[in-house]
Amino acid sequence: MRIRNLNSFIKVASLGSFHAAAQQLHASQPAISARIASLEEELGVQLFQRDKSGTRLTARGMQLLPFARKLVAVHEEMKAQLRDSAPQRGVVRVGVADTLAQLWMAPLLKRWQRQFPLLQFEFSVDLSHELWRALHEHELDLALMVSEQASGELVVEPLSACQQCWVASPALGLKGEAALETLLRHPILSFPRNTRPWRYLQGLLAPLAEQTEAAEPILYTCSSVANLMTLAEQGCGVALLPEPLVRAALERGVLQRIGLDPEPPLLEFCCAWRLDDERLLPRLLAEEGRRLMEGAADG
Repeated sequence: MRIRNLNSFIKVASLGSFHAAAQQLHASQPAISARIASLEEELGVQLFQRDKSGTRLTARGMQLLPFARKLVAVHEEMKAQLRDSAPQRGVVRVGVADTLAQLWMAPLLKRWQRQFPLLQFEFSVDLSHELWRALHEHELDLALMVSEQASGELVVEPLSACQQCWVASPALGLKGEAALETLLRHPILSFPRNTRPWRYLQGLLAPLAEQTEAAEPILYTCSSVANLMTLAEQGCGVALLPEPLVRAALERGVLQRIGLDPEPPLLEFCCAWRLDDERLLPRLLAEEGRRLMEGAADG
């Protein structure tokens, strides 16, 4: 999709005239018509309705207009930043889910420091649904969090994913493989209510509760993944945690991995920023984070 065609579309839409748009863009009217026709052919929709009263946007044209403006604005900012040798300045508010903060905050900050040495970063470490809310309420510029539902107000792109695993202290006497009923003889250590791991546990435990007359499982929740690990190491219960976070504890023998069928799903993370943020910076920061995490996974 050519930026020139989008720019012509925006001019015709704002002026309501192919002739006026041609004059402002220093082009001939047939050239403007050809650009619009090319755009319509590419998209497979009619963008303008022309009659005696003038030129009006169709419903599809009105739908396209805000996206066209954003694309042209990003294109102009990209050119300006590439021409500008002055480094980025200012404050960027970044929200990070606790798991990602434990794994990646330090290496990510070091990478950003090299790329953007004059930027100031304000980090907020919180639950993903709180970061989601803060983005919607303009309290953050960028969030790295557990993937959530789509939003018409945010740009949401995949970031990384990690395996989850069941772990427990060897003191609990569990074997390497265990049935769910065996695990439930101990309290379950979990992330807080309405987080993705908590919802997975609810789905896993609900059928079991319906099929048996066993006592209701005991869940202890905590918003800090570091404290969940400590509780598991000290034998307070069985925990479902991201595998990269417990790898060192498994190697030291203070935790043991418990095999359970079915295997827990991947915990997927995303990066997100506001759709109405016309700066290129959030996308650049997110891309650097993705490269860092992908490079570690490949290595």
